[in-house]
Amino acid sequence: MIRPAAFDYNPETAVTNRMQHPAAGLTAQQTQARSEFEQFTQALRSEGVAVCVADDTPTPAKPDAIFPNNWVSFHADGTLVLYPMGAASRRLERRPEIIDTVVEQLGFRVSRVLDLTKNEAEGRFLEGTGSLVLDRCNRVAYACISPRTHPALVEEWARELGYEAVLFEACDRGGVPFYHTNVMMCIGARMAVLGSCAMSADDRARVIEKLEITGRDIIEIQYDEIEQFAGNMLELASWDEALGDYRLLVMSEAARRSLRPEVYTRLSASTDSILAVPVPTIERLGGGSVRCMLAEVFLPLNAAKT
Repeated sequence: MIRPAAFDYNPETAVTNRMQHPAAGLTAQQTQARSEFEQFTQALRSEGVAVCVADDTPTPAKPDAIFPNNWVSFHADGTLVLYPMGAASRRLERRPEIIDTVVEQLGFRVSRVLDLTKNEAEGRFLEGTGSLVLDRCNRVAYACISPRTHPALVEEWARELGYEAVLFEACDRGGVPFYHTNVMMCIGARMAVLGSCAMSADDRARVIEKLEITGRDIIEIQYDEIEQFAGNMLELASWDEALGDYRLLVMSEAARRSLRPEVYTRLSASTDSILAVPVPTIERLGGGSVRCMLAEVFLPLNAAKT
């Protein structure tokens, strides 16, 4: 997670992210965003999740640095992937010292670097686990095609990482493609959350069939829920002396409030615990929620448990 230093509404990314909304009072908004960040990290740690925090730098200004999962991913085989970002302002977020912090604090060992950033010069983008929603157990990468998610790069990523690519189209109420797949889709150990209402009939049937093969409970969310970031959830692994290993589903308070009772009931039955945290300022200005704030670090199986 990246502690923000210059969080702000970014008009450059707002061109493709219709979930961003500007607000007055920059100083107050930045203070509130930092407070939301600190409360979120504290809540995760209280649930037994190991949190590695790196600090953003105030200059050059990087208004979206709080969302690190878009530019980097860490994989259990030691692969580090660097992603091509659509907005020039977001390319500044790729800082080697952040990777060094992960290595030092969590013991991640880099065995291979897959650097896709050269595609920026060709106008081809793939924004990490925003663009890709991964079924890591079955090695399937789901991706909603958008200006920030180039299908050829999805296929290249899948070949390099040993995944099957499942591409589809999904749009908001106005017919605009969702900028990232993870605003309308989440995959956990026993469930898959899917905003299939946003997909064409053919894509819907194909994606649901693929998910059904894995045996997960497919939980449908609607536009009202997607617009409150209900698709932007992430299931994390944790450990407790009494419970042992358990799964923690993280979402925002806005997402939690938007969920229909039957959806929340099914989610509760499909994971071990749910954590809902308030991040309204980050959601409103940044157009992203709690999943976007988390870059998962998968350690080799023989590494110490964290």
